[in-house]
Amino acid sequence: MSRKKKKKTSKLKVWLGIIVILLLAVLGLDNRGVFTEIRNREQISRAISTIVNKDSNFKIFYFDVGQADCSLIMNNDKTMLIDAGNEEDGPLIVECLKGLGIEKIDYLIGTHAHEDHIGGLDDVISEFSIGTIYMPKVQTNTKNFEDVLNAIENKNLTIEMPVIGESFNLDDCNCTIVSANNETEDLNLSSIVLRLTYGTQSFLFMGDAEIENEEAISWDKTNVIKIGHHGSDTSTSEEFLAQIQAELAIISVGEENDYGHPNDEVLNRLKQKNVNIFRTDMDGTIILTCDGNTNTMQKLELCLDGN
Repeated sequence: MSRKKKKKTSKLKVWLGIIVILLLAVLGLDNRGVFTEIRNREQISRAISTIVNKDSNFKIFYFDVGQADCSLIMNNDKTMLIDAGNEEDGPLIVECLKGLGIEKIDYLIGTHAHEDHIGGLDDVISEFSIGTIYMPKVQTNTKNFEDVLNAIENKNLTIEMPVIGESFNLDDCNCTIVSANNETEDLNLSSIVLRLTYGTQSFLFMGDAEIENEEAISWDKTNVIKIGHHGSDTSTSEEFLAQIQAELAIISVGEENDYGHPNDEVLNRLKQKNVNIFRTDMDGTIILTCDGNTNTMQKLELCLDGN
């Protein structure tokens, strides 16, 4: 889907200022001007790294990047980034990753070629050591997509095409490509869908996959799902939810977005299935930590949207 900017309220900015001031007090940093506008990216990345539970090896960050998508998986010293928000989110995402002590992205996934998913990938590619890059075969002629290809070429990297059933490991977390369509011309339908398993827990990342993708295969029961297409009614069918039997759902969506996401019918389907819902427009950046048997959620009213 195309990009729409999200509007943050002054109340949220003040709340963010309070968080950062408290953290800066602990870190011994100057807090002048924080209430006016949080411009110091290093402060935000330090805030995230300070709040994170250091005892858990496996973490997922569902970053609040407005009407866009960006998720980071960390498992011991291995990392995977799935999408990177809009183009203007790239520099801030880079600083947040650096604030978490990341030097290498072992797996970089561009689920599909819409700007709200790959917008910041060129910044990430330019700033970090990159292992394997997965992107669908289908391309687009946008400048943003060309920027991503140029960043890949400049570092002599290559793109791996997704193959359904292909698996790789992020330390002791198994990652499997469960859906991908390299033949379609529809960018949403080309979305790479990943299923992760860590201990007894499982996680789905749906990109902008739609009901057509959901109906194409059978789905295993999964504990946590990053809802497809920002909660649009083109995704997350009742039949699909009945198969995965999710306990937790995360919706990456912009505040007061023009699309009406998440759709009320989708929310009702989730509620009827007793799924616990987290939304980046309401909860900010969401951090999941897992010990292999249970998942713990932290909600940070912290927006990384570069708008």
